[in-house]
Amino acid sequence: METPKSQCAVCGRAFEVKFRYQVREEDGSFLYFCSQICHQTQLTVTGGCRCTVCGRGFTLEHPFQAATDDGRRLYYCSTSCRSAAPALRPPRSPRRIAVFNHKGGTGKTTTAVNLAAGLAEIGQRVLLIDADGQGNVGVSLGIRGERTLYHVLVAGADVDDVAVPVRKNLDVLTSNETLAAAELLLATKPNRDRVLRERLGDRARGYDSIVIDCAPALSLMNQNVLAYADSVIVPVSCDYLSLIGMRQVLRTLRSVRELLGHEVDLLGVLPTFYDVRNRISRESMQSLADHFGDRVLPPIRINTRLREAPYHKKTIFEHAPDSHGAEDYLALVEAVRAVRRRARQPAAVVQLGGARGPDAALRAPVAMPAPAVALRRFPLKMLEGQDA
Repeated sequence: METPKSQCAVCGRAFEVKFRYQVREEDGSFLYFCSQICHQTQLTVTGGCRCTVCGRGFTLEHPFQAATDDGRRLYYCSTSCRSAAPALRPPRSPRRIAVFNHKGGTGKTTTAVNLAAGLAEIGQRVLLIDADGQGNVGVSLGIRGERTLYHVLVAGADVDDVAVPVRKNLDVLTSNETLAAAELLLATKPNRDRVLRERLGDRARGYDSIVIDCAPALSLMNQNVLAYADSVIVPVSCDYLSLIGMRQVLRTLRSVRELLGHEVDLLGVLPTFYDVRNRISRESMQSLADHFGDRVLPPIRINTRLREAPYHKKTIFEHAPDSHGAEDYLALVEAVRAVRRRARQPAAVVQLGGARGPDAALRAPVAMPAPAVALRRFPLKMLEGQDA
């Protein structure tokens, strides 16, 4: 497939992005420059500028002299006029939630589908993105898009033309095995870890929330997802290996912040497959509470209706609205809404083993304790694989 072309913001020429300087993010959207000359020209364009505050005509020379407010271009002749201007309204941007864990079998797809459906049920307009080449989101809802996330990443297709409306307020961007080919092409790009962010950028602003189902892997696709998301939900099944796997999740989130320079919050850790009758489930919940505090979301109980819903191509709210599964995912929706209502806090990942500061794990080296120490509340014979 032919490599998609970008259009230069200065001369209008179509070209293929090869260098980082050719892409600049500004006020939530992306500008493209075919050459360094055009890049410099955009910063020093002359004529036609009139100060929004005092009305004086001037030559645009510095980046601070131009801004965008809700799609309207504003100009300032001096720093004093910029300071005197009313505060800019932040551009409308959807909440971008990645459902992520390196370990498989923790309920990521079930959580992504039902969280998105629950947000749509309360009136939000939601885009659900399947970033897993297995395509389980489409299978769960009984849909198969003619075009997929591959076409957005590789061909530059517009989200509105590719996303499939499946329910009221809910659109789905599907994936299939072609996503593996997209990853190979992404690997050749200089901005390979930000392609998803650039492709969606200002093209998905009509939504209130975007929920992304990630593959259970440490992959370039997941790096793209985390560089685009602003928050992460980590489903953790109530068993020993899933709790141990949290250390890799913490390392990945810290790397996204340090290496990619992108702030991503840990919205919460979601206990799944919770069975209050089993001691290991109770001990898992206690360990998560000890290490993550109020970042632990309401648990999702083991529920047969949840496993049946994909077979019927329905969400849990359609298949069994009175079940424990529907009740638990409604509680998750309310928890996500509550987090959004709170004042935004710095990116927060709590390090296993007792570090509780809001930024502890991201600012400090990831030095995880031994399993028997990290899960100190587990009986020793349970850690050794014996029944308790």
